[in-house]
Amino acid sequence: MKSKFVKDLMVPLSEYVTISQEATLYEAIIALEKAQQESGQTRYPHRAILILDKNNQVVGKVSLIDVLRALEPKYSQMGNGRSVSRFGFSAQFLKSLQEQYKLFSRPIEDICQKASQRKVKDFMSTPTEGEYIEEDESLDAAIHTLVMGNHQSLLVTKNKEIVGILKTTDVYQEICDTIKICNL
Repeated sequence: MKSKFVKDLMVPLSEYVTISQEATLYEAIIALEKAQQESGQTRYPHRAILILDKNNQVVGKVSLIDVLRALEPKYSQMGNGRSVSRFGFSAQFLKSLQEQYKLFSRPIEDICQKASQRKVKDFMSTPTEGEYIEEDESLDAAIHTLVMGNHQSLLVTKNKEIVGILKTTDVYQEICDTIKICNL
């Protein structure tokens, strides 16, 4: 069986959904939906949008959960809520946070106003050092980085320049395809 490398599975940056950091939540949703329709796939080919600065350099990403989080700006008052679930808090405690911070106290009908006013730069995730991988790294190294960092994707680099994105779903599919051809 031939060894696989990150570059064999990555989606090139030119084929991935990108928008300006000055774009609104509405524009981000439209860009992601358009990419989905153009792909012709029934599965969601992109689960994030890469955010570009004025020099067209990737400065962040917006995932599906980031879109949902952006509907309630008060989540930013709670610090990095991305990892709260890892601490094993009870459902009752998490519900009390909703009441304490008055999260979603305004009806979801305000969604249109929020979508037109929230700038992507205000809720995007800025990639951490552990979210990058070189295109010539092995699939084994990519799996290790995905698992240990609990990431949905990795930014792929070549000579420190971002050239693509490696999605967990694509790595998973490759592993499944490999397992299915094993002589068990």
